[in-house]
Amino acid sequence: MKIFRCGNCNYAVFFENYTCENCGHLTGYKDKDRKMLSFNPSNTSLISDKDQVEYKYCKNKEYDACNWVIKKDSLEDYCNACQLNRMIPNLADLDNFEKWKNLEVAKHRLVYQLQKIGLAIPSKLRDINGLCFDFVAQQNNPNLMTGHANGVITILLREADSVLREQMRKQFLEPYRTLIGHLRHEVGHYFWDRLIYTNPETLEEFRTIFGDERVNYGEALQLYYKVGAPSKWEASFISKYATSHAWEDWAETWAHYLHIMDMVETAYFFRMTVKPIKKSNDLKAKASFDPYTIEDFDVIIKTCKPLSFAVNSINRAMGVPDVYPFVITPVVVDKLKFIHQLLLSKR
Repeated sequence: MKIFRCGNCNYAVFFENYTCENCGHLTGYKDKDRKMLSFNPSNTSLISDKDQVEYKYCKNKEYDACNWVIKKDSLEDYCNACQLNRMIPNLADLDNFEKWKNLEVAKHRLVYQLQKIGLAIPSKLRDINGLCFDFVAQQNNPNLMTGHANGVITILLREADSVLREQMRKQFLEPYRTLIGHLRHEVGHYFWDRLIYTNPETLEEFRTIFGDERVNYGEALQLYYKVGAPSKWEASFISKYATSHAWEDWAETWAHYLHIMDMVETAYFFRMTVKPIKKSNDLKAKASFDPYTIEDFDVIIKTCKPLSFAVNSINRAMGVPDVYPFVITPVVVDKLKFIHQLLLSKR
């Protein structure tokens, strides 16, 4: 993600900030041009410091769940990200409330990225082919699970509980389990329907690279949970779960594509450079480009690998887990390239 700055004093602010910590001006994200606007808190209305245009906050600002702004004369009460919500939990339950806010942080970051890629994300509440989110508590319904179906992404609130999430990560022997990871994975299923299934030529290429999605999905998952991943799966898949079915290989690879692009974009805005003391070409990298402007994915992955190794090394020095605990093999790179070229062709 890019670095945002206060429009009043130019101080750096985070994507989720409601105020500038330096000058105290209010801040609000405008998704149309991906800019953080600032507003003098002494004004009676929300007038931007830079363009003197009047805005209003998304209605979810009242819950401190969204800092996006809309033009004052807009007929909408919710921003483009919050319009994707179909179900949210009972906010009178304080535990649910805090978990929902954590989910909103991850969802807004996802929407930022999808918009930057240039993907259309209409709300399913208005377009039958659109996308929507159900953030729900499982309660006593064991059939209610995190997943995707026909444009509806369901995320169980328990995923926003860091303790339970870590327990599930260990239970499923996963190296990584995060809210943004879940959202990126599930939205990958939605875009498979939009980008792959509807295009016969692309579908055939997909089958060559990822496998045949016509294999019975339920049976494939049952087999995976019974016997696990095949031996030497690491050579061809980004994760064990990716081996279960072609759809899951796509969704897992899609999620990692978004991880990588966000990682390199952030490094670019910080002008990060990895230059070891001892000469080592495989560990050298200079994030001198915005990855969303690069056609050659090899350039992106060549920069990503040293960056992730360096950050993982810093984490290990602090006794915390790797930020990116995955190995990207040549076969996985080919899958990532397929996604990259597919998205470039849709711009």
